[in-house]
Order: sequence, then C-alpha cells, then structure tokens
Amino acid sequence: MEYENIILDKKDHIAILSFNRSHVLNALNSDVLNELDKVLDEIVEDKDIYVLIITGKGKAFVAGADISEMKDKTPEEGRKFAELGLKVFRKIELMEKPVIAAVNGFALGGGCELAMSCDIRIASEKAKFGQPEVGLGITPGFAGTQRLSRLVGIGKAKELIFTTNVVGADEAEKLGLVNTVVEHDNLMPEALDLAKNIASKAQLAIKYAKTSINRGSETDIGTGMSIEKDLFGLCFATEDQREGMSAFLEKRKANFNNK
Repeated sequence: MEYENIILDKKDHIAILSFNRSHVLNALNSDVLNELDKVLDEIVEDKDIYVLIITGKGKAFVAGADISEMKDKTPEEGRKFAELGLKVFRKIELMEKPVIAAVNGFALGGGCELAMSCDIRIASEKAKFGQPEVGLGITPGFAGTQRLSRLVGIGKAKELIFTTNVVGADEAEKLGLVNTVVEHDNLMPEALDLAKNIASKAQLAIKYAKTSINRGSETDIGTGMSIEKDLFGLCFATEDQREGMSAFLEKRKANFNNK
C-alpha cells in the first residue's frame, strides 16, 4: 500500500518507515499522525515483519508538530490533537515488534517524543534533540514530560524542557537519550545491521521480553518480577525454546520458526 506522507519499504523481515515531508522538515500534523497510525497497523498485521526502523527523509527525523495547524486550536482541539499523538506513539511503544529510531537530523518536540517512544535510538552525528514547546507557549503534548523524565532523570528533563535547550547527538548519548551515535553516512547501515541481528533471534522470546520490560517499568519491582516469571514460563511452551536450547547443546546455529 502506498501512502502520501510516508514511504514504507519491506525486506528480509525488516520494515523501514520514512517520513517524506522534507519540505517542512517532516513536521507532524493530524493527517500525518493518522497516516502513521494506519502504517503501524499494517506493520503489526504483517507476520513477515519482525523489526521496524523509523527514520526521516532530508535534514530532519521529525522537527516537531506543524505549528501552522496548531496555532488557532481551541483548548478542546488541543486536547484532541494531543490524544491523537499519544495514541499513535503509545502504539509504537507497545508494539510487540522491536522498533528502532534511526535519527538522521532534527528530532524536536513531537520528533523527540516520537524517538523516545521507540525501543532503541541510533543517532547520526548530525542529530539534534530538544523539547522547544514552552518557547511557543505550550507544554510537550505527546508524552515528552513523561518519557524524557524516565530516560534522563527528572532534574535533567525539567532543565531541557524549561530552557528549550537543544542537545547534539554526543550529549544525547551521554544523557541516555540515545543508545549510540554513528557517522551520518553509516546511520542506515548500522540500523539495518542491528535490525538483522534482532530479526535472527527467537521472536516470541523478544515479544515476551519487550512486554516484561514495558509492563515492569510502569509498576513496582515485585510486580515486575512476577510478570517476568510468568512470561519466562510461557517460553517453555514454544518450539523456539526447544530449538534454541537444542542448538546450543549441539553447537549449531538455531533455526527459529517463531512458534
């Protein structure tokens, strides 16, 4: 299926979702968010896709929400716009398939919030991160106050949000906002190598591990350990567990079938 604002490529169990509005630095508006929602549904339903990479065309990953659309919103329209962004980004976060953000340039406002909803963030040396909303008279609306605090700590999140300071890729890595920084021309090769590595593993186990991490991070450690215990047990009902352990004992490469 073809989309207006997004390019979706699929190959070797990996999907690459590229925002294709470089003329506006891939800014997010309601149409783009609704289209992203549909693309995510397609990826979720495609059993041949194991890993998703999200990136942007041109100089930006996503340079924020479209100010021209937001300028004249009423309070209720503002809440609905936030609700749409929250719903779509939460879908990324809770997707059973791993999602990698390949941040090629500006990731500001909604773009930073989008990257933070992904499981792993790889940044080009040219990437820039920030939450500039208070300089526009608003707050972050797509969970920036929540995810940034969890990634870099409450004090640093407040500093970045209150000052609207933009940080480069190296500083973002030091803060724990991104996993790794690579040379710009190596961004997609590195993201693809990582995706291929993940795609070669037992996908049911990865699904359970992601679920355990996500659910555990939103509760107390005791409840989190109980969640992990139950999902660990479920692994022993899978063919992949038997294949993985047999392959280890037989000193051969495992051939997982995701069952």
